[in-house]
Amino acid sequence: MASEDILVDARGHLCPVPTLRLRRALERAPAGARVRLLADDPLARIDVPHFAASIGAQVLEQGEAGGALSFVVVRP
Repeated sequence: MASEDILVDARGHLCPVPTLRLRRALERAPAGARVRLLADDPLARIDVPHFAASIGAQVLEQGEAGGALSFVVVRP
C-alpha cells in the first residue's frame, strides 16, 4: 500500500457495503486521490469495477492476498 492511499477496510461485510464505503471515501477525497479498498466478499470483484466505471473513476490495481480482495481506485 502506498503511503498516500486512503484505506477503506470493508472486510467482513457483504455487498453492497464495500462499494458504498468506497463511494463515501471517494466523495470525501480530493480529485486524483487514491483509495484502497479491502473486501472479502467475492461479489466485490464485479461490483467495484462496475461502480468505478459508472462514476468515471479508474481502478489502478486489483488483486488478492490473504483471503482479501484489494482494489486501488483513483477519484476522477
